[in-house]
Amino acid sequence: MEILNTEVTYDIRKLRKGEKVESFNCGDADLNDFILNESVNYRKALLAVSYVVEPKDEPGKVLAYCSLANDRISITDFENKTAFNRFRKYRFVNEKRLKSYPAAKICRLAVHSDAKGIHLGTDLMNFIKSYFVMDNKTGCRFITVDAYATAAPFYIKNGFIPLTREDSDSITRLLYFDLADIAEDSEE
Repeated sequence: MEILNTEVTYDIRKLRKGEKVESFNCGDADLNDFILNESVNYRKALLAVSYVVEPKDEPGKVLAYCSLANDRISITDFENKTAFNRFRKYRFVNEKRLKSYPAAKICRLAVHSDAKGIHLGTDLMNFIKSYFVMDNKTGCRFITVDAYATAAPFYIKNGFIPLTREDSDSITRLLYFDLADIAEDSEE
């Protein structure tokens, strides 16, 4: 996929099997370590797949990345059955009330320190949303993320909603985005 961001065009692509990112610094040691050292192992173990954003004229220069895996939203994510029932009653007709619903998880998402402020994070988020709406191979209703509390405002600005109030004072917050909110506007 191609992103046109003011004067520079960016490509978003899936890292190839065994491909290692050589340089990346977003200012967070854990996020840096994942893309530099762990993403190959996660791909090899079939646990997550990483995507990178590169300037079209500088392939190999990673300015942002995300790592995606399968997930679900289930009754165990809520403080009680009543809270789960409220969640699903709002979104599903009676025939579709299951005990869990398919989701994709954003395991990691980071923007290189040199690329902050040009909205690559939001562009990458829009790519992820459209990727699962346009190319929904197995059925995926939600996108989830265990966001650092400091990053939660970014996700909320991009349409994510806290799943519960239980983790409001935690280091991370479980947030979700309902793909049905944009699926109606998209053609398959």
